[in-house]
Amino acid sequence: MVISIKDGIKLIGISVVCFCAAFVCTFFWNFYIDAAAIADMVSGDIKPLYDAQMSLSVFTCAISGGVLGLIAIVMTVFYIKLYIDGNLKRFGILKALGYSEKRIALGFWVFGLSVFIGCALGYGAGYAAMPFIYRELTVDDAFAVKIGFHMRLPLCLVLLPTVAFGALSCLYAASALKRNAVAMIKGGGGQKAVKRRKADNDRAFLTDMFVSVLSSKKSVVFFVAFACFCYSAMVQMGLAMDKLSSVAMGVMILTIGAVLGVTSLVMAITTAINANKSSIAVMKAFGYSAKARAASVLLGYAPFAALGFAVGTVYQHVLLYIMVRVVFADVAGMPEYSFSAAWFFVTLLSFLAFMAVATFVYSRKIGGISVKEIMSSE
Repeated sequence: MVISIKDGIKLIGISVVCFCAAFVCTFFWNFYIDAAAIADMVSGDIKPLYDAQMSLSVFTCAISGGVLGLIAIVMTVFYIKLYIDGNLKRFGILKALGYSEKRIALGFWVFGLSVFIGCALGYGAGYAAMPFIYRELTVDDAFAVKIGFHMRLPLCLVLLPTVAFGALSCLYAASALKRNAVAMIKGGGGQKAVKRRKADNDRAFLTDMFVSVLSSKKSVVFFVAFACFCYSAMVQMGLAMDKLSSVAMGVMILTIGAVLGVTSLVMAITTAINANKSSIAVMKAFGYSAKARAASVLLGYAPFAALGFAVGTVYQHVLLYIMVRVVFADVAGMPEYSFSAAWFFVTLLSFLAFMAVATFVYSRKIGGISVKEIMSSE
């Protein structure tokens, strides 16, 4: 299967997520292995802090690796579905020519390359950052942890995810391609037609469009909410880390969260527009303004974006509460953690600012979609 440069660029989002996951897990996992080697040397007053640092390493790897891994899985499945829907006629012709579903699906192994690129770069960056991270995590100068190389890390953080995501891509593609070849050639399984009400006024039409946009691409609705969840949780967590850990750790988590959230949101908004190009072009042909066209496509996702943001806020609060009250419960001098309304509003304002800019930029993009462009792509 040949993937164009345009399609390959869309996979950058998956590479970014995998980079973040491998980056965080590399130095925390490596630190855990190296610190475990000197466990017998640690005793006395620093023992509780040492144990807490070890628990933090396990906790962070499990949470970061688990959550980011889940995000990567969602993105991969989501993109494969969109890729198949966008090339339905092409795959239908291949099936009509005698290609089996398994044979076509095997070509999707290339989607694992985006995972390999992200994980490999993340592992390399994580290993390069280890001297700095080890200084941040050192319990006592008398028991300095030396950096060691452990082969299991590149195997588990680079090779294993690449193979796993390559296999996942093939399996999901095989399942998604189980359709009738004739129906695929005719475009079956694509976007549902807009159901019009009998009312002829503009408000009724825009309401129909509003509902159709949400109902025709439910996966996009989930993806938008998920992206907002990532932004909310990771950014607020990064802002709170300067008090709980260090400014450097907070900046790192904040950067990862912002990049991850923005990448996910850009992918989600772009997908929403591409999924509704036909409806946008029809509205333009009937004389609707660019503002009305943008509102019919983008504003429908606003409640779900708000829901994702709210859930992300609760998630990061509960996660940090558990970390302070459970992981570092025996550590003397550990600061108390409480929900910060100030950081919440800072995150909310930055989120609203980004969404306002994104809406403006993509509204202009929507304004450039024409009926001729849609007809030529059919």
